[in-house]
This record gives sequence, structure tokens and C-alpha cells, in this order.
Amino acid sequence: MSLSNITFGPVPSRRLGRSLGINNIPPKVCSYSCIYCQAGRTDTIQITRQPFYDPQTILTDVKRKISEVMELGESIDFLAFVPDGEPTLDIKLGRTIDLLRPMGVNIAVISNGSLLWQESVRNDLAKADWVSLKIDSVTKEIWRYINRPHRDLDLSIVLEAMLQFAREYEGKLVTETMLVHGVNDSPRTLTEVADFLARLKPAKAYLSIPTRPPTETWVHPPAENVMNMAYQIVSQQVNNVECLFGYEGNAFSLTGDIEEELLNIIAVHPMQEEAVQAFLVKAGVDWQLIDKLITRDRIFATVYQGKKFYLRKLKRTDG
Repeated sequence: MSLSNITFGPVPSRRLGRSLGINNIPPKVCSYSCIYCQAGRTDTIQITRQPFYDPQTILTDVKRKISEVMELGESIDFLAFVPDGEPTLDIKLGRTIDLLRPMGVNIAVISNGSLLWQESVRNDLAKADWVSLKIDSVTKEIWRYINRPHRDLDLSIVLEAMLQFAREYEGKLVTETMLVHGVNDSPRTLTEVADFLARLKPAKAYLSIPTRPPTETWVHPPAENVMNMAYQIVSQQVNNVECLFGYEGNAFSLTGDIEEELLNIIAVHPMQEEAVQAFLVKAGVDWQLIDKLITRDRIFATVYQGKKFYLRKLKRTDG
């Protein structure tokens, strides 16, 4: 991955406002291979931490991006580690956060939480202002089906490590549970998740559904009545529950080269057709750019839930 591909946005986030994304993991290295992942199947599934990009290089790129955003008179609410894989696989994550701290912008890490049994991971995440952990199921069979974790991961150890981290963490801890039709949306499964969340005590528990094209085409969101049931079940045991059942909007920023900017965003954040159109209008560029990128096999279009999305074709050998 080149330097220009590390930082993207700002993009509209339903949880973080306008976040400047930091892609600190090359595609597609992760400890999970979730059935609903918008970045595609995991090519390299691992649980061993390693260095990927030099922290100073990330800092330089973030500074560049912040400067461009400020020149446009736009705002950034968070610097968010939300890469093509699991951010805590980066053994230099903590060092990178330390370098970014003087920038004066809150730092978020969106993690699946599967590596928290490693003390170094807990220490690194403790440096962030806001941490999100993925909890799709607390039942081993469903967890393995929906998240498709590394074979050496043990759910009971993962969950206990989450509880330990929650007791120690001084920032804002939130959770996200992705609901998939016919997989983890039964009353029993949801009650088990709610029981665990009651012990974890997150500042907020988010319930979400696939709103962008998932890895597996058979993945669909639950029916509306099931979503309502899920909210009711979790709310009985967790104080602050929020549903992320809608589209986050089209407020994407343009701060540099239009082609690279678009490719960097849709590599990790597939965009609806209307969002792409608004992005092009803002840049003063016509639709020929999209046709050119499709012809060059850089992007492709797909339809999900009746909406057309544009995604980047990732080069898995990058990095």
C-alpha cells in the first residue's frame, strides 16, 4: 500500500461524526473473516501481531490530510483506525497513537476484540479515547459461523479478555452487534448477547445491520419486526442502546486528487451511487471518471438491498 492509501476521508460515520480514517492494515489481514464484511474475504487470517507501516509514515500522512481538510474549512471529529483488517494486529498501533496524540483530535479504534487476551493489545487500546468491540454472538457455534475466526481463537478467552479490558479502560467503550437474518437474530441468541453486555457495561451498545454489500451474497438484514425485538431485548439489560439501521449519508470530503481520494474511500467504505454522484459534483468531475475506473478494473458496481454500490477492487498483494 502506498503512502497515499493510508489515510482517507473524512467520511460520515453514524457513531463518530466526521472521521478521518486510518488504514493501518494491508488488505486483507484479519483474525476474522466475517460473512458480512464489506472489505471481502480474509486472505491472510492470523492472530500474531507484526509491524506493517512505520508509525512516522502514518503520522506524516495524517498531518497532510488534516492540513488539507482545514484548508477547506471542514471539520474532523475523530482519527479512526478502521482498516481493511483487524487494527490490533499492528504491533506498532500504540506507538502510532502516541505520535498522533499531539494532533489534538480524539482517537478511535474499531476492533473485533479478538486479540484482547494479549496484554500488549490491551495496553495499546488503552491509549485510545474511544474503542469499539464486536460482539455478534456469545455462542461458540454461531460465533464461528458468523465471524469465521482464526482456528486457534477460543471464544471464552476472548469474552473474558473483553471483560478485563472493560474493567481497566478509562476511555469510552462501545460495542457493535451486527444482526444477520437467520444467523444471530433469534430471541435466545439476542438474550445471551444482552446478558454478556450487562456484565461488560459499555457506554453504548450499537445494534447494526448490513447496509453495504457483504462478503457473502446470501447475507441479509433481519425483518423490521426482528430489529425492533432485538432492540427491546438488549435494552432490558443495557442502559444505552442505539440502532444503526440507516444509511450514514453522503457527506464525503474531497481533499486531494479526486481519483485517489475516491479509491481510498471505497476501499474500506463502499459508496452508494448517489453518494458517488454528489462526490463528483463537489469535485467538478463528470461520470466519465467512474466509467474509466470500471474499464481499468479499479472499481466495480454491485446491487445490495435495491441500492447500487461502488467498491474498489483491492490488490491483495499490496503492502
